[in-house]
Amino acid sequence: MKLKCTISIALFLLVVTMGFAQEKSRTQLRQERKVEKVKRTAALVDSRKFVFVGQKALPQGFNAIDLTTNPNFIEFKPDFIKSEMPFFGRGYSGIGYGGDSGLKFEGKPIDFTIEKRRKAYEIRATVRGEADVFKISLSVSFTGSATLTINSNNRSAISYYGEIFKIDKKKDK
Repeated sequence: MKLKCTISIALFLLVVTMGFAQEKSRTQLRQERKVEKVKRTAALVDSRKFVFVGQKALPQGFNAIDLTTNPNFIEFKPDFIKSEMPFFGRGYSGIGYGGDSGLKFEGKPIDFTIEKRRKAYEIRATVRGEADVFKISLSVSFTGSATLTINSNNRSAISYYGEIFKIDKKKDK
């Protein structure tokens, strides 16, 4: 009787242990999501077609500004860049009071380079707008978060923190 009880307890523990062994731990799941994000980001950067969406604006000399309720984007393609980013900061020349529409420009980039560094992808582009030249620097971490800096001749530099995403097909048409 004692032997049957011991064998049934051992068998029960074996079945329970095998059942838990099949589940993945939180750290394993988190690691798998991170690997998936790294692959997705690498594919986006390699395609050279993606959109940056800002979550925070970091103007020089001002506090950070939340952009989650403000629609904004900058669309990157090798032959065309379109920006609809808000601007908070100091304008120097060629900008009238109240007439500023943010950093809204589009055009063929004069140069467009992507470099893979140790910790991030560095993307640089220069676009000539109607009355200004915009130098764009985008640093994309391997997990997809990004920091965008835009320098202009007529405005102070501004940075944005956000993420890159695949270009929406509906907007592309």
